[in-house]
Amino acid sequence: MMRPETGERGDGELVDKLVSINRVAKVVKGGRRFGFAALVVVGDQKGRVGFGSGKAREVPEAIRKATDQAKRTMIRVPLREGRTLHHDVEGRHGAGKVVLRAAPAGTGIIAGGPMRAVFETLGVGDVVAKSIGSSNPYNMIKATFDGLSNLVAPRAVAQRRGKKVSEIFGRRPEGEGRAEGGDDEGDAAQAGGA
Repeated sequence: MMRPETGERGDGELVDKLVSINRVAKVVKGGRRFGFAALVVVGDQKGRVGFGSGKAREVPEAIRKATDQAKRTMIRVPLREGRTLHHDVEGRHGAGKVVLRAAPAGTGIIAGGPMRAVFETLGVGDVVAKSIGSSNPYNMIKATFDGLSNLVAPRAVAQRRGKKVSEIFGRRPEGEGRAEGGDDEGDAAQAGGA
């Protein structure tokens, strides 16, 4: 069941978005034979996302092939509070480079074309992304997936190092910062009085 206004299709819990469709021609003796290449992103809007490409003589068949491939290649991405990334990350593929940045609540998805489709199907609500270099949708999506696959949750880092999550962030006890500041001010006052 295709929603023509958005290019989305609901399939149970998965949402797929058609990112691009490309018509290619093969010149043969009797004229041209046309084929279609489709690029599709699939996600469950809860932290899993995948992409796929498919080629066929007809558009619906190309989209079906791309969707099947996307479902097979889904990855899980750790999200903070279910709405944004844990940390800033860069992704690269070929000439495409993307910068993905975590954002505060209410920011929305600030990303261009193909990257926006990835974040919408992933279920990210707040993110700032910038594509540097190639504007080719295939390279942009592959670079975005490279960045997303490099994301690490603080819990995973803490587990790997054998520490607690609070130790990873390096939070100081409440009184520690104030005591140091008070001493510095006292020293400055004594120096000024002398």
